[in-house]
Amino acid sequence: MASGRALPTMHLNFCRVCYKCVTCQKLNHLGKFVSNQSMNTKILLSVVTSSLIAAAAYAFDPPPVGSAAPDFSLPDAKGGTHSLSQYKGKYIVLEWFNPECPFVKKHYGSGNMQKLQDQYTSKGVVWLTIDSNAPGTEGNITPEQAQKIAESWKTRQTALLLDPEGKAGRAYGAKNTPDMVIINPEGKIAYEGAIDSKASPNPDDIPSSTNYVKVALDESLAGKPVTTPQTKPYGCSVKYKSP
Repeated sequence: MASGRALPTMHLNFCRVCYKCVTCQKLNHLGKFVSNQSMNTKILLSVVTSSLIAAAAYAFDPPPVGSAAPDFSLPDAKGGTHSLSQYKGKYIVLEWFNPECPFVKKHYGSGNMQKLQDQYTSKGVVWLTIDSNAPGTEGNITPEQAQKIAESWKTRQTALLLDPEGKAGRAYGAKNTPDMVIINPEGKIAYEGAIDSKASPNPDDIPSSTNYVKVALDESLAGKPVTTPQTKPYGCSVKYKSP
């Protein structure tokens, strides 16, 4: 029976852009809410997915102290190639590097790293500095840039190696710069972790800190067990290439 009152318009024909009924031009608040909810869900899923991808890129741990050191082969700044296996029978230091990192600059700007490199390479220790930062990220350097840095900073390592794909870095679970590893003549990891005991970028902290690398090398070269074989590294994060 007709009541004389107009039936309410059924808002079923909505524009996907403005969320208004194409017929009556009235705003569909529910439709807009649902759309916003959908958009928020998509954004949330995108963020979660990105976070999981990032986590996967860093989901690795360093090999246990005492285990065999993973072999690798990397080019140096001058075009040569260095593999771990070619230095079998020697003590080897691996040092992860980023020339833009303030924690790295702490040890190079003060001359501390160069002093260590010179002191131990003169004793037959092989010192390999490795840059595992991906192209386009902070710390990544070309061979030409690497040579200039080595010359201007007067570095004393055996070689400055370039690892833009991050294969060597991931194999050793290197997460920070500097991150230090000592390998003994049997090819096993004798030390892994921080360069020293004060996790700061301030070079004034160097004299009062314990240099774990120096202690571990001195003990190893004297035929003694390493008293502190593992510590937590500090510094800037290594910027790995996305998988």
